[in-house]
Amino acid sequence: MTLADTCILIACLLPIACAGLAKSKGFGKPRREGGFDNHNPRQWLAGLQGWQARANAAQHNSFEALPIFIAGVLIAERMQASQARIDMLALLFVVARLGYIGAYLADRDLLRSLLWAIGLGACIALFFVG
Repeated sequence: MTLADTCILIACLLPIACAGLAKSKGFGKPRREGGFDNHNPRQWLAGLQGWQARANAAQHNSFEALPIFIAGVLIAERMQASQARIDMLALLFVVARLGYIGAYLADRDLLRSLLWAIGLGACIALFFVG
């Protein structure tokens, strides 16, 4: 397994980690006391506030970022591009996404947007790496 392949796995786990952060407010509490409502999870998540609401938004965005990243890595590998370049761009994407999530949780909107753009740029570069 290449570093880029490992980055795909990590990127796939990031939305799950964000979901856990978003739901953490309700862990250990009964549903009637505001605990997580597994019968109506989307409605419960929609009622979150603050950093946990942002964690839920980061979850959604992390899922949205996966297709272009996975496709970029697979296409670059299929084109037999330099594995070192593929690995570097994949790692850049994961680092940017981790920073993006951190900036989202901390409510740092401009930094979040910059990190989002860096991650998208890494994905696009994967389609053209030679």
